[in-house]
Amino acid sequence: MQTRGVNYDTGFADVHARAAGHTTHEPFDPAEVARDMRVIRDELHCTAVRISGQYPDRLKTAATAAARAGLEVWLSPFTCDITAAELLDVIAGCADHAERLRRDGAEVVMVTGSEVSMMTTGFLPGETLRERLPRLGEGVADVAGKVNTFLAEAVKLVRERFGGRVTYSSLPFERVDWTIFDIVATDAGYRSAATAATYRESVRALVEQGRALGKPVSVNEFGCVTFRGAADAGERGDAIVEWSDHGPPARLTREVVRDEEEQARYLREVLEVLDGEGVDAAFWYTFARWDLPGEFDVASPGVVKVPGHGLRWEPKASFHALADVYGRTSPGVA
Repeated sequence: MQTRGVNYDTGFADVHARAAGHTTHEPFDPAEVARDMRVIRDELHCTAVRISGQYPDRLKTAATAAARAGLEVWLSPFTCDITAAELLDVIAGCADHAERLRRDGAEVVMVTGSEVSMMTTGFLPGETLRERLPRLGEGVADVAGKVNTFLAEAVKLVRERFGGRVTYSSLPFERVDWTIFDIVATDAGYRSAATAATYRESVRALVEQGRALGKPVSVNEFGCVTFRGAADAGERGDAIVEWSDHGPPARLTREVVRDEEEQARYLREVLEVLDGEGVDAAFWYTFARWDLPGEFDVASPGVVKVPGHGLRWEPKASFHALADVYGRTSPGVA
């Protein structure tokens, strides 16, 4: 695997209707972000980081820190409940910044949005993500045309501003036209009980699709959370959290047993499949979930735990597992 990465969230305001000043990354401290990037490079042995989030200034700050740390930067706007036109403005601004970093010598991949059909107003029924989620089955037949029309405009906008590689973080039902991109990429890299029997075959099919087009393949998200049985839940592991109306988690909906080793085991198993099937790039989701501190970390897919009480974070078993797997194939690491 050429590109060994992790996701890094710069702040997202999502379905849980966070009030002003409450995002998935609070506080957002540029000095701490820069420190995290050095940890991602030196301790996790990552070669790349996917910088995602809702706010352009934060995306640019984290991308600059990642570039200065010597990481390959995948600059990936991940917005919620804005219009397609507003998202294009975000993408254009990020593309300008990506080009500045590239001209300064950084390796940069520009990601033209993430899961836009579900996250952006106007592709599926419902004005907000909260309204769209229960209705995902509606309008799916028509979504591919809308998504590809949007992506064609986004790619044109980016290529006018940015001279590096371009991709998009897709969902399977969007049926993306990959001919206009440099990298085939998906956010649907999660293995769960429902997909375990066919997981390897689905990864193989994605790689074959990329190879047929002469393009590398990236799994931009894969991961699980930190309680016993979470590997079976895949991307839905955080569903055990009930959120307060103003943002922070209120309680866990059921009692679970913390199990860092299950998360670490899942990480190793899935990476073995991705590497074995010839995936070119992979990004564990995620480095940290700052919005799930303390006891709520059992619902976090982060490789670090955020204790709260003014403490930044502490590594979990999955942190050491990721460092071990990536370190065995990183240049200069014994």
